[in-house]
Amino acid sequence: MKSNKRVTSLKTLIEIFKVSTKLGLTSFGGPTAHLGYFHEEYIRRKKWLDEKTYAELVALCQFLPGPASSQVGIGIGVMRGGILGGIISFLGFTMPSVIALIIFALLVQGLDVSDAGWIHGLKIVAVAVVAHAILGMAKNLTPDLPRKAIAILAIAVVLLWQTSFAQIAIILLAGLVGYFLFKQNNEGENSSFSFPITKKMGVLCIALFFGLLLLLPMLRELTSSHLVAMFDSFYRAGSLVFGGGHVVLPLLEREFVPTRLISEEAFLAGYGATQAVPGPMFTFAAYLGAVMDGWLGGFLATVAIFLPAFLLVFGTLPFWNALRRNGKMKGAFMGMNAAVVGILISALYDPIFTSAIIEPIDFVFAVILFSMLTYWKMSPLIVVITGVVGGTLITLL
Repeated sequence: MKSNKRVTSLKTLIEIFKVSTKLGLTSFGGPTAHLGYFHEEYIRRKKWLDEKTYAELVALCQFLPGPASSQVGIGIGVMRGGILGGIISFLGFTMPSVIALIIFALLVQGLDVSDAGWIHGLKIVAVAVVAHAILGMAKNLTPDLPRKAIAILAIAVVLLWQTSFAQIAIILLAGLVGYFLFKQNNEGENSSFSFPITKKMGVLCIALFFGLLLLLPMLRELTSSHLVAMFDSFYRAGSLVFGGGHVVLPLLEREFVPTRLISEEAFLAGYGATQAVPGPMFTFAAYLGAVMDGWLGGFLATVAIFLPAFLLVFGTLPFWNALRRNGKMKGAFMGMNAAVVGILISALYDPIFTSAIIEPIDFVFAVILFSMLTYWKMSPLIVVITGVVGGTLITLL
């Protein structure tokens, strides 16, 4: 009997890995598109979850900081194959882009990319992609005047107080404002569902999440190890990002570019290249880690930035039913999401726009790329290829 269970479990884990890897190789287009791919594969084709449970899981992952699509994938893996299923689901979805970006980083490392035309093209692609992300997010996350005001305040704070602490402070402040301002919000259904994770396990994961957030900076100061410093920076970025992968850009830029651990050209080149690969935007960390410290750095950065996602998903699943019924907590996250829009707009201006748009022709090209994404609904891969070719041609003019 136990042997049959083990065979069934192994078959389930192999199936999870095959399906998630297929998604990891084909899921272009950002978090929203990823959720569409997940729905098609996991719900319509495999029928691993029903529509209602999937909607609840998406709601949970939108509620938490971190990469929403990766967290949904982890959650589906947990429901299908337990904690090990969640880990395997994550590996299948994430590893293809991690490997591709580490290889790209190692290739770029040996080249002088500062004046390359294709790098300039990728910078302009970054302008179009972030502008496209802002357009979609602003409609959903800042629909009323109070949330628009929070977004404007976030822009001012982040641009005028340029430290990594500024982003943390404005997100916490926005959460506090939202907690009181939107406390009567009662949107959404109150259905319930369960996961194979105990409350004891949930408490342990939440404690570990906050423990690492507090202890890593102290360990960084005590050891003076560049690997500990790198792990701390990426862990903190993965812990404090609300609203999807694009928002991780300003946090990581503030951590590594001013300290000259990575050049602005290499940073934006990697950001542009990340648009060309499938999978979550957070795999940008693998590129940055590899540029700074080779394969080891890429692996360490990937573990650090995604670890908070695991701890938060495993930690909140057992308590989600009670948490999502709390109107004040929903209000706090509404405020935080509005601040995310402001942080994203500030990132669009500096460093993305200021380093990419130098001549009028650069702006014209950015508008064309933005239109390809927004109005002509072209694949991000096509937009990236267009950006590389166009950037090369612009430098030759």
